[in-house]
Amino acid sequence: MAYRNNSRGNNSYKSNNNRFRGGGGGGFRGGRRGKSRPSFDPTLLINKAATPTDIPVFSPENSFEDFNFHPQLLKAIQDKGYTNPTAIQDQAIQPLLEGRDMLGVARTGTGKTAAFLLPLIHTTYRQDEKRVLVMAPTRELAVQIRDELDSFTHQMQMNSALCIGGVPINRQISGIRRKPDFVIGTPGRLIDLHKRGILSYNDFTTIVLDEVDQMLDMGFIHDIRYVVERLPDQRQSLFFSATIPKKMDSIVASFLRNPVQIEIKRETTTDNITQDVVRMKGQSKIDVLSDLLLRDEFEKVLVFGRTKHSLNKLAQILQDRGIRVAAIHGNKSQQQRQRALTAFKKNNVDVLLATDIASRGLDIDNVSHVINFDLPESYEDYIHRIGRTGRADKTGIALSFVD
Repeated sequence: MAYRNNSRGNNSYKSNNNRFRGGGGGGFRGGRRGKSRPSFDPTLLINKAATPTDIPVFSPENSFEDFNFHPQLLKAIQDKGYTNPTAIQDQAIQPLLEGRDMLGVARTGTGKTAAFLLPLIHTTYRQDEKRVLVMAPTRELAVQIRDELDSFTHQMQMNSALCIGGVPINRQISGIRRKPDFVIGTPGRLIDLHKRGILSYNDFTTIVLDEVDQMLDMGFIHDIRYVVERLPDQRQSLFFSATIPKKMDSIVASFLRNPVQIEIKRETTTDNITQDVVRMKGQSKIDVLSDLLLRDEFEKVLVFGRTKHSLNKLAQILQDRGIRVAAIHGNKSQQQRQRALTAFKKNNVDVLLATDIASRGLDIDNVSHVINFDLPESYEDYIHRIGRTGRADKTGIALSFVD
């Protein structure tokens, strides 16, 4: 594939099959965070994605019927078009139905949300003594989990409360007082509700920590301990993470009891993603971006930038050029961020501009391209960004703008 801009000269990107070198670090150098310039060279990461025929097809040992789910839950699974369990679902559901603790390691997009929701919905349904607390690192991920829960339980007369910051707390207080089956939230708001005397952690028989590695990266280790140490001793604890950093070891040892450990591996995170660079050659980045976005194959594009101000400016310019675009970043209210994500997921906009707030945890179907308009600060951030495409055994394209 080649990019050609006749009005401003030629530019192209072609995959040259130079796999990145360095045993997982690519061209990463130095510490994780940099002050000004990225600390890795994305040109070392150019590679061509595997073709769909090269990607092995997973054959589950179980069907959803084998788990003896409640008939209404099984119907909801079928209505969502789920035919066979994914690898994490195939291995995790039965032990969770048996009440086991679990450490599940799987990247985003492998179906792990359903892997823990389905058995917990089944075991919690019509059992007043069972309640589930789900803690997620970001508001967007908490909303995503709540929406997935609702899609399975909308005809089962189960209820949930979403407890996140950035929105009024009074409605959440009312929701907690109704004793919902599931409480889903972010650490800060869950702790705030507890300190106000509204939320009693002792009421929960199950806790799920999702994207634990991201929580640790974001500095939530003390919040995790605050919550988990106040839960009943007799409980089911589930930790799900994309990776197992060393700093997670002490938390796992402290809070999981004889856990089932499941790790869903693939050769690399980026097997399904064609990675390439687009060299500016003195051209305007905005002009190059808008020209790309007007091409038919750029169907659903996630563009990453570094600052809130630059994304606001970029969004306005792209809108003026006739491109359907939305933006999410820290200066947006929670309602604005959620509206933008929903519009992108429903294809009401073709392009979503984002800071790194959107690079982890979110599961957005059919993203055709990820574009690094501004380079990330580390190799780890790069991997999380481009992981928004090439999901669920589909292929995707990741482009990085370089001078």
